[in-house]
Amino acid sequence: MAIESSCDDTSCAILCDTRVLANRTAGQEIHRLYGGVVPELASRDHQKNIVPVVHAVVSEAGLNLSDIDAVAVTRGPGLMGSLLVGLSFAKSLALALNRPLIEVNHMQGHVLAHFIDSPLQKKPEFPFLCLTVSGGHTQLVLVKDYLDFELLGETIDDAIGEAFDKAAKILGLPYPGGPLLDQLGAKGNAKRFEFAKTKTEGYNYSFSGIKTSFLYFIQNALQKDKDFVQNNLNDICASYQAHLVNVVLKNAIRVLKDKNLHQLAIAGGVSANSELRRRIGELEREMTIQTFLPEFQYCTDNAAMIGIAAYYKYLKAEFSGLGLAPLVKMPL
Repeated sequence: MAIESSCDDTSCAILCDTRVLANRTAGQEIHRLYGGVVPELASRDHQKNIVPVVHAVVSEAGLNLSDIDAVAVTRGPGLMGSLLVGLSFAKSLALALNRPLIEVNHMQGHVLAHFIDSPLQKKPEFPFLCLTVSGGHTQLVLVKDYLDFELLGETIDDAIGEAFDKAAKILGLPYPGGPLLDQLGAKGNAKRFEFAKTKTEGYNYSFSGIKTSFLYFIQNALQKDKDFVQNNLNDICASYQAHLVNVVLKNAIRVLKDKNLHQLAIAGGVSANSELRRRIGELEREMTIQTFLPEFQYCTDNAAMIGIAAYYKYLKAEFSGLGLAPLVKMPL
């Protein structure tokens, strides 16, 4: 059994080896009122949701709690209060069942989601490059084995998911705005507007300046035409989305060439973005590489990805003690 509670989704899954028997996730609508995740409210909702979600998963899998061989849980990175809820529940369950406890790095879970048995997704072979894109992280990871990761580059400030959501908020779209921006952008002209580019060392990223330039672009346009956003919304979304995808793929392409890699996997919530998926398809043809995209249900935060990562740790008997504490920042 795996439990994920790193941010605002309470999720539980039961896996048999690499096969998912049940996977349930409870979202939190309360954050829509504030235009972003409120940590205190997130932890409170985790407390409300975790028992019903676990009960639903056990019922769906047709098992008893005594059938569980190990309990896995996200240790970090994430919000302290949210992590504490999942970790406290998992430790209590492991103690009550006298089963081993397995800590999982949330970001490793995103990467290893590609190895969940699913007819809708193919599995990469080692070594491969994984571009992990989410609301809190943007990373380029060289994956050498199931538990052997090398971080090649990451954002030095904001993540690409935040760049999507903040732009959507500036445009007056409801939270979470990233998926809505994607939908509107599909109807627009991606070459209509241009936005700022950033320079970073190595394979790192920076999205803070891009967010700021977008804000100034909208403010200046509204001074000249108060209906600018309303009249150009689809083109704005399409252009901004295409720009972010160009930025995030630029370094990925460099790594593939520099490291002579021929496999590129995408993971994290933003891997569900339609423009990113379209461009990945183009790269596969242009560079003669293999690309890998997770099934949609395994893109955003979910416990199945925590379970698959825990499975490979279980095989090596990498268990944790009950004194385990959450880590807001947890290196690969």
